[in-house]
Amino acid sequence: MLVLAWRSVRHRPGRFVATLLSAFLGAAIIMAFGSLHDTAARPGVDEVSARTLTTSASVVGGYGSLLVFFAVASALTVSVRQRAAELELLRCSGATPAQLKRMVVGEAVVVALAGAALAVGPAALGGRALLGAFQDSGQVARPVGYAFGPMALGSGVGITLVAAAGAAFLAVRRAARRRGRAGRSRTVLGCAALVAGAASVLSTYACSATDAALMALPAYGAMLLSVGCALLAPRLLKGVLGRLPAGGASGWLAVRNLRRRAEESAGVLMSLTLFTCMATATLTMQAVESDAVRAFGTVKSVDAENLETVNLTVVGIVVVFVCVMLVNSLYAATAYRRREFGQQRLAGATPGQVLRAVGIEGAVLTAVGVLGGTLTALAGTVPFTMVRAGGFLPRQGLAIWQAVVAVAAAVVLGTVLLTARRMLRTPAVAAVTGATGAG
Repeated sequence: MLVLAWRSVRHRPGRFVATLLSAFLGAAIIMAFGSLHDTAARPGVDEVSARTLTTSASVVGGYGSLLVFFAVASALTVSVRQRAAELELLRCSGATPAQLKRMVVGEAVVVALAGAALAVGPAALGGRALLGAFQDSGQVARPVGYAFGPMALGSGVGITLVAAAGAAFLAVRRAARRRGRAGRSRTVLGCAALVAGAASVLSTYACSATDAALMALPAYGAMLLSVGCALLAPRLLKGVLGRLPAGGASGWLAVRNLRRRAEESAGVLMSLTLFTCMATATLTMQAVESDAVRAFGTVKSVDAENLETVNLTVVGIVVVFVCVMLVNSLYAATAYRRREFGQQRLAGATPGQVLRAVGIEGAVLTAVGVLGGTLTALAGTVPFTMVRAGGFLPRQGLAIWQAVVAVAAAVVLGTVLLTARRMLRTPAVAAVTGATGAG
């Protein structure tokens, strides 16, 4: 099966572009920040500079590991779902479920190795740029020299391979399990994440306004709440669809498609919810913290500057990864529907009606994902604002939320509409009689 996996990757590399891109970006980010560990370990580095480098590398490396897993899992889930007929043919030919799992995991490992290898050069340049940014801001001493060594390579390659193998194993296992069991597992995990997130958020009220770890509790709590909400998002989507009026042919078609594909939309909803929550909560809490520091007339300490840098960097990484996850998932899922679009056109729908239906689907998914992310972001920012600034809703929150929603809507609607427009260029008869995969 490992030989078959290698041949599958070698003969049909286009199928694995999304996974390769996710692995490449993930490895590049992890290696770039991992090199800060190598830099901090160099002889002669002062204690303050070493602490700054180590803290940034550890925090962003942890977030990066989770995001790599989600990005690769999102790409592989779509790929495995679209290969259901191929995997079933292999099973009917005598392949056991264990062999199929080894084949899919082997493919993921091969692609992840390629992505990690390609990421070494950009990661080294990115790590050097990060060190320069820390030195320009005064958080790291100028004499500190850059190092790209075993910590960067080991963390980047190791985390990428483990994330790819784990994501592939879960993707193929999920495809082989019954939908009901998968739904129950998702519900249990979602409820557990909601409980843990609520406990972390409520712990904020036990802190004082000057505690160093004040921002960590609501930030991690909001993230856990967003994970729980994302896992339960298909249920929320079904509830919304049950009350959504289907006006016109395009609206009826969009609601019908979403009801049929609610479970398949889980990856998109998860990405949107995580993105909205983490970006809104982190940026808003950082703005509240900066305003509080200015209000008291104090000067930011090195640790406070480090925290601000890490927060902004994490948000940047989240934006990049979620955009990659959304574009990969939405492009693959929309392109795979070429045959479906052809069937709808042969049944009487015009290309304009199909395109409008796809746009409505994207708008509904965006609204549901943004709703979940907004509620979980508020759950974290409100307690932090009450404890740190004595207010309730931060005045900067609306502008930040509007910017986050604009980015999410642009990515979702832009990807699905451009991809659907491309698929509709194929004549309806050719789309129905041709291959069912993406063109």
